[in-house]
Amino acid sequence: MFVSRNSLKWLPAVVVPAVVVAGVIALPLQAGAAVDLPDKTPEQVLLMVSDSTVTSFSGTVEKTADLGLPNMELSAGLSPGMVDQMSESIPEGMEDFVPGAATTGALTSALELFSGSQTARVYVDGPTNVRVQIKDPLDERNIVSNGTDAWLYDSQTNTATHAEIPADLEATVEEKLAALQVLAPADLSTPAQVADRFLAEIDPSTTVSVGADGEVAGRPVYELVLTPKTTDTLVETVAISVDSETGMPLQLVVRAVGQEAPAFEVGFTSIDFSAPSADLFEFTPPAGATVEEQEIPSIKDATDARGEFGELMGASPVVTGEAWSSIVEIVAESVPTELSDNPLVAELATEVEGGRLLSTSLVNVLLTTDGRVLAGSVPVEQLQAAAAAQ
Repeated sequence: MFVSRNSLKWLPAVVVPAVVVAGVIALPLQAGAAVDLPDKTPEQVLLMVSDSTVTSFSGTVEKTADLGLPNMELSAGLSPGMVDQMSESIPEGMEDFVPGAATTGALTSALELFSGSQTARVYVDGPTNVRVQIKDPLDERNIVSNGTDAWLYDSQTNTATHAEIPADLEATVEEKLAALQVLAPADLSTPAQVADRFLAEIDPSTTVSVGADGEVAGRPVYELVLTPKTTDTLVETVAISVDSETGMPLQLVVRAVGQEAPAFEVGFTSIDFSAPSADLFEFTPPAGATVEEQEIPSIKDATDARGEFGELMGASPVVTGEAWSSIVEIVAESVPTELSDNPLVAELATEVEGGRLLSTSLVNVLLTTDGRVLAGSVPVEQLQAAAAAQ
């Protein structure tokens, strides 16, 4: 897979144009910002997002998570070699103080996304040119894509991974949206119809409102607030801040029930809507770097691979409940070893009736004694009830 152990947490930024369309990039409102914008309805704010023509920008993105997980950033900065050295020199009986998270692979990368804070510089010019620079205390990573080549460079290991992007993956966003329009169950030919459709789909489960005007990255924004109608969820609200001039979403803040501080927030601290320099989307590995070649499958090959993967994984996950209170269940035979037999899981999980629990303020994961995994943004009691019902 064309990612390193820690790159997964910023992988969504590689496809940031699509993220912008979806409206999920964000940052908390700046304290003391006095903004008074013309009133708009939720439909009008959604229409601004649909009408947005932003294709080029650069800025600094910050992510902060407060889900009750331990901070994973220390172990993220340790290479396997550093961990080995620590293991060799540590006194007998003190081995548990060596951060085991540094050797637990993809799960650690996923957990890093949901603990602590990270900062990245993002450059985007059109649907294919993207560069993301991620800086950690002991490491800097660069992800670069220009439509024909993709690079991932890790300064800690001085390793560059390169892949040529197949021609059939170069379809424009417009072509993909046109294809989706043909398959759409209703007429979505105008932004207003898209907004109406979105609100109609989520209305049974969600109240959509416009919050207080604010300021993000020095720009006035409207705040679109999604509030679950059910109380059977850990999610209190999801707030998306939309630039009042361009319609580009600049902020996402997710709040958990019973927690004062935001549980998860990600977005811009600064943004510039001018086109970045073209040379930012070219990459040459530093002298002495190890270059590894990876192959990105074509659309046809990827489709075939998904079919084979599905056969290997066995039964599809079972989903019970609806919307915010949905629960996903994975049968024992399909649970990845990375999750079922992982020392980090053993450290973080607590014993509960029916199995072991990985708990955060937004998501609970129950690993049952018979090997199944149930997960959802619901209280643990609902996971236990769902497990017992099967």
